Amino acid sequence: MRVGDRERERAVEHLGQAMSQGYLTLVEYEDRTGRVMAAETAAGLQSVLGDLPLGRIIRQDPRRRDERKAAARRSVVWHVRAYVAMVIICLTVWLAVGLSAGAWYFWPLWPMLGGAIGVVSHALPVRMYGRPAVSTLGCRGLYR
Repeated sequence: MRVGDRERERAVEHLGQAMSQGYLTLVEYEDRTGRVMAAETAAGLQSVLGDLPLGRIIRQDPRRRDERKAAARRSVVWHVRAYVAMVIICLTVWLAVGLSAGAWYFWPLWPMLGGAIGVVSHALPVRMYGRPAVSTLGCRGLYR
């Protein structure tokens, strides 16, 4: 079966991922990229990609998964820092208004609660990231 540009581009992406993860050297990558671009059939692409663990490269690379987890955790840390800064600013403004005008209604409660909801809804999925999902095999008949 003949292949088009889309299949060739996808094969080159696989080669790039394989090289970035140490499965190919730069020379091998360049050689295989040339062979992929010259391939006219699916068998030609398969001969170039056949010895690479494509499923593991794309979906199950532990380094990539660990990097994504670390990035997600860093984003939560920055979210918490921004929340703490917002709380400090709100409390400072509330205290300044209270001291100068005598208005002591504790309005910072509302932005603090809203921000806390945002932080919690950001942190919970990150905490659960990487844990096995709940199996839905028992409910298979309900979705057919």
